[in-house]
Amino acid sequence: MAKCEICGRGPQFGHNVSHSMKATNRRWNVNVQKVTLIVDGKKKKMNVCTSCLKTLNKAR
Repeated sequence: MAKCEICGRGPQFGHNVSHSMKATNRRWNVNVQKVTLIVDGKKKKMNVCTSCLKTLNKAR
């Protein structure tokens, strides 16, 4: 799973905990989208999380 190239957010790790309290590993992935952004006047494809994408759209 890729990281966000703007804020650096990546997957987080934890446990599934069953009714018997048996813990198994799991991970929460970040909602990362591949988008084309204009950086320094040039188009660049970047992996961006949706929370950063939301913030970028507000700034425009």
